[in-house]
Amino acid sequence: MRQITLSNGKTVEVECLSCALTSGMIEPDGGVIVETDHFHAHQDAAYPIKGLVILASKRHIYGFDELTEDEKIDYINLLTKIRKAQREVLGIEHVYYFYNEDTSHHFHTWMVPRYDWMNEFGRSVESLRPVLRHARNEMNDKEHLEEVLNAIVRLKKALGEPF
Repeated sequence: MRQITLSNGKTVEVECLSCALTSGMIEPDGGVIVETDHFHAHQDAAYPIKGLVILASKRHIYGFDELTEDEKIDYINLLTKIRKAQREVLGIEHVYYFYNEDTSHHFHTWMVPRYDWMNEFGRSVESLRPVLRHARNEMNDKEHLEEVLNAIVRLKKALGEPF
């Protein structure tokens, strides 16, 4: 079991955070953004950045090569729909996508939006670690959390999910 501190300050003890989120054992702030038979999208639980979406497989796997044909189709279709909603509803022009296989969680893709405030940290992949730390340490106030929750509601509505 691992102890993980969420962006809302709560600490949870789980074997796999992705499994806990996709199974409903842990409810992410704002709830599920969109869900299919194979995937679950939610606001990142660790970093309060508006529109930062995690797209996680419901099945506990680690790599692209483990996806079934149905999961591959579902993944790209859902990823595309979420990205379109980020652009159209939240005005997010640029997104960094991250997926790694050397993780303690299972298969998931980070969809990290790029905002002007992030420029002080640089404009490359290397800038994201300090951006995420800044968000966790400096943006956990009521104003930012309300922005994040409002964005979740707007994404849910755009993606046809109940809220």
